[in-house]
Amino acid sequence: METYKPSPIPLCEPYLNGREKQYMAEAVDSNWLSGGEFLRRFEQQLADYTGAAHVIGASNGTSALQIALTLAGVTQGDLVLVPDLTFVATANAVKYLGADPIMVDIDAHTWLMDLDLLQDWLQSHTYQNHAECFHRESRRRIKAVVPVHLLGNVCEMERLNAIAECFTLAVVEDAACSLGSFRLGRHSGTSGLLGTMSFNSNKIITTAGGGAILTDDEVLAKRARHLITQAKNHPIEYMHDELGYNFRLVNPLAAMGCAQMEQLASFLQKKKEVTAHYRRAFTDCGAVFQQLTPGTDSNNWHSAMLVGESRSLITALAAEYIETRPLWTPIHELPTFRQDWYISRENVSSEVSRRGIMLPCSTSISEEQLQRVSQIIKSFLNVSTKN
Repeated sequence: METYKPSPIPLCEPYLNGREKQYMAEAVDSNWLSGGEFLRRFEQQLADYTGAAHVIGASNGTSALQIALTLAGVTQGDLVLVPDLTFVATANAVKYLGADPIMVDIDAHTWLMDLDLLQDWLQSHTYQNHAECFHRESRRRIKAVVPVHLLGNVCEMERLNAIAECFTLAVVEDAACSLGSFRLGRHSGTSGLLGTMSFNSNKIITTAGGGAILTDDEVLAKRARHLITQAKNHPIEYMHDELGYNFRLVNPLAAMGCAQMEQLASFLQKKKEVTAHYRRAFTDCGAVFQQLTPGTDSNNWHSAMLVGESRSLITALAAEYIETRPLWTPIHELPTFRQDWYISRENVSSEVSRRGIMLPCSTSISEEQLQRVSQIIKSFLNVSTKN
C-alpha cells in the first residue's frame, strides 16, 4: 500500500501567470538579446512606479550594489557601514571593492539597522578630515552607509540621511527585497544617493536573475550604464577608459520583468493577505513579528516571525513537505568577515537570527495551503509552550 504524501508547499516560488512567455518569445524573435525594447520598457516601468528619475537594469542585485558603491566613491581600504542582519550579498558587494563592512546591530523591533547605535558609534569613534569621515583607531576612511529595507520594511531614511550628512557619508540603499514598499509616500531605494533592487526568482517580481540601480542623478546614471557595459567609450573602436563590468540585464529577461510588473498590484495584495493571515494565526501563540517603521506601507515580501524553537519547527514542517527557512546568519558570525568590525550593545541580530523563521509566502499560495501551514505550526507551538 502506497504511503500518503501531501503536496509540497514551497517557501517562495515565482508566479509566471501573465505574458511572460509571450514577451520573452517576442524578445527572442526580435533578435535583440543583449539590449532592446523590452529592457527600455522594463526600466521605464520601474522608474514610473518608484519615482526614480533613472533606472538602470543590471545582471543581478549584487552586481547592482557593487556598481552603486563604486559610483558612491567606495574604493580599496575604505570602510562601509551595513546592518549585521541581512543576506550576505550586501557585505559581499563591499568586499568585492577591496573595502570592509562595519556591521551595525539591528533594532529589536524593526529588525533594521539600529540608528541610535549607529549615531552613537559615529560620534565616539570617528573624526572629520577634509570633509571626509575616518575611523579614529585605524584611520581608515568610512565612505558610505548601506541601509537594507529588510523583508520590505523601510528604514527611517530622513533620520539616516541626516546622520549621513553630518558625518559626510554616501547613502546607498539596498532595496533588494522591497519593490512595492513605500514610506511617507516615497518608494524604497529613492531617498539616498543611489538605490538597488533584485529580481531573483524569490523576489516579489522576477526576471529569473536581474537587478536594477536607481538614482535621481543623471551623471551617476550615465556612468552606471558605462560601467556595466565594460566601460566602452567609443561606438566602433574597442576603447575602454576604466575598469568595466559585464553586468547588463539582457532583453529576454527584461521581457519577463515587463510581464511581472503588469501583475505587481495583485502580487502586493496577495502578500498583504498572507502576512495578515499569519499574524492572526500566531500572535496568540507567542510568536513575535517584525514591527514596521512609522509611515511604512510594506510590500510584505516575506512572512517571518520569531519563535522559541525555530530550527525544530523548520524540521517538523519539512517532515510535512512544507518548506521554510531560518532568518539569515548575522554577517559578523560568518568566517569571511572580521568580528572586530561589529558594532553592538546586546547582539540583537544573533537573537533574531536564532529565533527567526521565514514562512511559505508565494503569491500563488492557496487558502488551503495557508490553513495547512497554520494548523501544523499552531500544534507545534502549543506543544512546545506546554513543555
